[in-house]
Amino acid sequence: MEITSIIDADIHPVPDPARVAERLPEPWRQRYLSGNRGPGYLSYWNPNGVHRADAVTEDGERIEGSAIHLARHFFDVYKIDYGILNPENILSIGLSPEPDYAAAQASAINDVFVEEWLPADPRFRYSLAVTPNDPELAAREIHRLGDHPGVVQVLMPSGARIPYGQRVFHPIYAAAAEYGLPVAIHPGTEGVGISGAPTAAGYPSSYLEWHTGLVGSFIAHLISLVTEGVFIKFPELKVVLVEGGVCWLPPLLWRLDKNWRALRQTVPWLDRLPSEIVFEHVYLTTQPIEEPDRPEHFRRMLEMFPAERMLMFSSDFPHWDGDTPDFAARNFPADLRKRVMHETARALYRLPFHGNASQQEARG
Repeated sequence: MEITSIIDADIHPVPDPARVAERLPEPWRQRYLSGNRGPGYLSYWNPNGVHRADAVTEDGERIEGSAIHLARHFFDVYKIDYGILNPENILSIGLSPEPDYAAAQASAINDVFVEEWLPADPRFRYSLAVTPNDPELAAREIHRLGDHPGVVQVLMPSGARIPYGQRVFHPIYAAAAEYGLPVAIHPGTEGVGISGAPTAAGYPSSYLEWHTGLVGSFIAHLISLVTEGVFIKFPELKVVLVEGGVCWLPPLLWRLDKNWRALRQTVPWLDRLPSEIVFEHVYLTTQPIEEPDRPEHFRRMLEMFPAERMLMFSSDFPHWDGDTPDFAARNFPADLRKRVMHETARALYRLPFHGNASQQEARG
C-alpha cells in the first residue's frame, strides 16, 4: 500500500516552560515559574502514561519537546508533508477561573511556536491557542496573530462551562471567520477548572470510563453549534472535531434530523436539515479510530456520511494511543484513502503541494 502524501491534523508538541516564561510579563512570570499554571488535569491513572515511552532520541530527549527532533524523528521518518501543531499544556488553561492570567499564558505559548517552531521547518503549521473562558480576550488573540501565514486554525478545549454554540462565544467565531481560520475543538479537559463534571451523569471513577465518555462533549457542542445557528450567522466558518472518533456521527445526525422535522419551530433560523449543515461545515480527525472486530462494520459506517470530505488523518503523536500513517491508511478503502490522508486537509488549511519535497530542498 503506497501513500504518496501525508498531512497530519493533530500533533502535540510541548513548549519549553523557560521559553514561555520569557514572554510573560509580571506579575504572571514569577507565578508561572513557581508552577502555578492553571487548573491542570484530572488525576486519573493511565497505565500507559500520556506520552509514548519510545518517543525519545538516542540521548534520551523527548521528541515532542524540540522542533528539530520532531522534524527529524517524526516528520522525516513518516515522510509527512505538513503537520498541524496543537500545543500541549494549553487546553486546561482555557478553563481557568482567572481569565487574564490564562490569556497571558496562551499568548506566551503562541509566541514560542510562532517565533521559534514555525521558522524551524516549513512543514509545520500551527493551531492558535485561545482561552474561551473569556471570549473577548480569545478574539483579541486571534486578531493579534490570525494573519500569520503559519497559523491555520484556532484551538479550543472540549471541556467547557456551557455548550459552544451559545452567543457568548460568537466573538471567537467572528474573529476566526475574518481570517479564514477553522476552529478546532480538542478533548482532555472534561471535568477541569470551570468546566463542571466530565459527563452528564457526573464524575467517572477510572481513566477507562472517563476516556471512553469524552465523545459526550463533542456531541453536546456539535448539537449546540448547529441548533444555535452558528453556521447560519458565520456561513464561512469551519469546525474541526479533533481526537473524538468517527462512528458516533451518523446515528446522532439521524436523531437530530428527525427531531428537527418535528421541532423546527424552536430553531426558526435553521433553513435545512441539520445533517446538511454538518456535512458542509464540520470535519473529523481519524485518531482514535474505531476498531470493531469485523472491519467491514467500520467501512459501512463510512458510507453513512460524506467521509470523503469530512475525515482527515491524525496521528496524535506522541500520545500513548496514537496512530502511525500506515496503520491509519489501511483502515480506509482505496477510493477514500487519498482524501483522508491529505487531500481534505490540504484544501481546508490551504496548504501548497510538495511540502515534503520543499523540506528536502531546504536541507540541500
